[in-house]
Amino acid sequence: MAAAELLLTGVRVADLGDAVGEAAARLLADLGAETLKIEPPEGARTRSDEPVIGGHSLPYSVRNANKSALGADLTTPEGRAGAQALVAEADIVFLSPATAEAIELEKIRETRPGLVAVVSSPFGVTGPRREWQATGRTLLALSGAMSRSGRPGAPPLVPPEQLATATATAHAAWLAVVAYTQCTRTGLGQTIDLSHHEAVVTGLDPAFGVQGSAAAGRSGKFRRGRPPADSYPIYRCADGFVRLCLLSKRQWRGMFGWLGEPAEFADSSYDSITARVAAADRLEPLIEALFAERTAAELVDEAATRGVPLAQVLSLGEALAADHFTKAGTVARTEVAPGLTATVPVGYLAADGHLLGLRTPSPGVPTEIASNSAWTRRAEPAHQASATDGGGAPFAGLRVLDLGVIVFGAEAGRAFADLGADVIKVESRTYPDGLRQTRRGEAMNASFAWGNRGKRSLGLDLRTDEGKRLFIDLVRQSDVVLSNFKPGTLDSLGIGFTTLATANPGIIVLESSAFSADGPWAQRLGYGPLVRAACGVTSLWKYAADDIASWDGVTVFPDHVAARLGALSVAAALLARSRDGRGRHLQMAQSDVVLHQLADLALLESLRPGSVDAVGNRGREVFGGVFACAGDDEWCVIDARTTEEVEALRAVVGAGEWDLADSVAVWTAVRSPAEVGEELQRHRLPGAPMLRLPELLDDPQLAHRGTYTTLSHPLLEQTLPAEDPTAAYERLEVPALGPAPLAGSDTESVCRELLELDQGRVADLLERGVVFVP
Repeated sequence: MAAAELLLTGVRVADLGDAVGEAAARLLADLGAETLKIEPPEGARTRSDEPVIGGHSLPYSVRNANKSALGADLTTPEGRAGAQALVAEADIVFLSPATAEAIELEKIRETRPGLVAVVSSPFGVTGPRREWQATGRTLLALSGAMSRSGRPGAPPLVPPEQLATATATAHAAWLAVVAYTQCTRTGLGQTIDLSHHEAVVTGLDPAFGVQGSAAAGRSGKFRRGRPPADSYPIYRCADGFVRLCLLSKRQWRGMFGWLGEPAEFADSSYDSITARVAAADRLEPLIEALFAERTAAELVDEAATRGVPLAQVLSLGEALAADHFTKAGTVARTEVAPGLTATVPVGYLAADGHLLGLRTPSPGVPTEIASNSAWTRRAEPAHQASATDGGGAPFAGLRVLDLGVIVFGAEAGRAFADLGADVIKVESRTYPDGLRQTRRGEAMNASFAWGNRGKRSLGLDLRTDEGKRLFIDLVRQSDVVLSNFKPGTLDSLGIGFTTLATANPGIIVLESSAFSADGPWAQRLGYGPLVRAACGVTSLWKYAADDIASWDGVTVFPDHVAARLGALSVAAALLARSRDGRGRHLQMAQSDVVLHQLADLALLESLRPGSVDAVGNRGREVFGGVFACAGDDEWCVIDARTTEEVEALRAVVGAGEWDLADSVAVWTAVRSPAEVGEELQRHRLPGAPMLRLPELLDDPQLAHRGTYTTLSHPLLEQTLPAEDPTAAYERLEVPALGPAPLAGSDTESVCRELLELDQGRVADLLERGVVFVP
């Protein structure tokens, strides 16, 4: 792929990180950064991460594609000097606390003030848990996600642990690019203290952010057990299972017609989800009978013709072999490590029609000692600080036109509003954002307030010619357009990328969809539950591999993390534009994001078909499990990663020759979850209490790190806890954010100030419904 087609061409990234840092560096490498893995001459410790096949660690292989590698022994003066010289020439470096200390990071920054350093660790380098051990599963327990996962009345179920690592990885890459963007404005880099724990808490399915089932944790009537997961039911069909996702009145009416319009459900009250759930004992048998004798493919095709959201529940292996992903180019057979070829996900983002993904395999064990001649020669830094720009927030001066809806739409735009951009949410009166729905018709809800803080709202009918012209006039004065509709929707509205780029050659357009635009599923109705079903996540989210029931219905994954990756892609495109002046057309699918985040499992499944399935609460470590603690529905997660940790755990719980699982269960049953976590961590063993969502606000580690700030809205009675976007940074200026707008609340000011329309013209547009106000 030509360098001009990549986004981070000329940016240098050095990788001395942990597993999350490695994976984040891979994301930047995919976007075009020149990425150098610096590791001991015998190879990094992460090269032994399980599973290992043919001498290659599969996780290492997927985390280090598109990189080159050099050896530097940080225990010797010569090795340290070589690594220091390489890092001093980099723009971004990923480190662990140990490698940061070994190369004397702060000394390098004294002579290289523009360096952005991301120090990645499970809990960050400060706070009461800074020395704690962690696995993806213990982080999920601490994040609140596990507390609402599983069968009501049963023990909680740990979600697939790859979701935790993938969330931390996306956050690390985003922090790095934001800090680098800030550096291009000020000339000053910084050290970022990345906590995997904090990233999972705020980025997977946040308790205090745009809501999914997490809303269950915010009311005074908090449910201690697992919430019912009946909104996205799974049904048996002739050759497997399908998942139904009926949300809107229109979708229910399609299903009602498909059922033959049974008289007992003809009343308009059944347009409500609540009424249908209450009548499930009568409605479910009708749907079960309709689906039972037909194949999944037949059902999905007919559902599409009726406007009914339905997806087949696939295993990861079936997803990798699906016609859609192979035709779209999401999955391909390629060399992932020297001499190791497999069918794997290769990328999730296309820029101007070119997939930015796996280009070269992960490097072999380095034999060359590091030297500063390793970098490609460049005449000047890829991006220089503006002589006239004294600083400000990273995206100050940027204007974003936000057409996004629901969770992904809210979060992608919020990422820029939080950091200084003027984000204008363009809203339709006829097709309002579903996130504005409230239970009792209130003007504002907490979810919308979280996801759309700091934005302005323009009420505009894009289905009128005049509305299109006004939008294009705004595009001429803007930098970014965000949308998350079905592929082709912007073109059908007459505001596709070609049209917008004609008006503004520098415009960057991100189009996100449920499924990639080039495959046969492109026009399918897509919500998170359907994407998870079609990509193998649902099949992994079970107590046991042979269970029928899955329990992923209580999360909005992948919306939040996909939005973070979408924002990362836009930020990279903005950096590319600063280099060449050219806009970009970015396309990404949430299904492709999911597969990319399961890449290590996909590689294992490709090499050993049928080996990847749900592992439930036992996990993939040497020993692991979810154990009951003293109290009402109190639990902990314990993971032992090595045989040495298993023996240490035996000693702690006094197992002797007894069965370890039974001994652990007896030991935890008389201790609180917090006591279990503290005692195990004193022995350097990964164990953690299960926290519920309200408990996050009292969590001492999050409180120490300032993870949460407060958010108020004049239409809400109480202030809200909310993510503080500056928590991990050494320095970051952010604006004081205004409250989320009512639909159309800024229509008149946008028309006057940006479109320069006089009062009479605005009044005429309002009267004819081209624009609207609250």
